[in-house]
Amino acid sequence: MVKITYVEFGGTEHVVDVPVGRTVMEGARDNGVPGIDADCGGACACSTCHVYVAPEWVDKIPAKDDMEEDMLDFAYQPDPVRSRLTCQIKVTDAIDGLVVNLPEKQI
Repeated sequence: MVKITYVEFGGTEHVVDVPVGRTVMEGARDNGVPGIDADCGGACACSTCHVYVAPEWVDKIPAKDDMEEDMLDFAYQPDPVRSRLTCQIKVTDAIDGLVVNLPEKQI
């Protein structure tokens, strides 16, 4: 299991154990973390699992592909460096301790 910290817009933290092989989105959804809507179920067809990756983690996770970049254009207040779709971040041992911050809302 990998520990991931989801920080709600208001500051409430949810530290969740997520199995390797899942996605960061599935970790939030399966553990009832509010603020990750995941309307498309992880198909990278919406932006409702948008988060801001903590600055110290930006270079430690795999880069965005073109499809994710395109979908982030529809996210609420995307940040060109820190915004990610959690459905596109696979959980591996290398991201143990990852911290993501949720936006004010999902659109």
